Amino acid sequence: MVIKSYQQVAPRDYPGLTDGVQVREMITAADGAPNFSMRVFDVAPGLSTPFHTHAWEHEVFVISGTGRVRTAGKETPFKPGDSVFISPHEQHCFIADTAAPVRMICCVPAKDRCQL
Repeated sequence: MVIKSYQQVAPRDYPGLTDGVQVREMITAADGAPNFSMRVFDVAPGLSTPFHTHAWEHEVFVISGTGRVRTAGKETPFKPGDSVFISPHEQHCFIADTAAPVRMICCVPAKDRCQL
């Protein structure tokens, strides 16, 4: 078993992320997780993750903050407690409202871990 505190995991740099967007790799293959990686994203007010796509699905759970998920031709609001499913190859990004930062958990397959 592995238990980590959010405060103990340093943010990691990812290509394509702007200043104000941080990622903490909470559980990965390095911890012995063979199938999934769990990351925590912090998005500063008014900023967003890159608008991108990839071949794998992922699931997101919003811990705090409000904003919108942008997909091709659509923006859908989210709030704390919401979960979001992103299908493989679906273009998307997460945009934080200007009032407060967004913190969310993102789970992706381990074989593609830590890519945007």
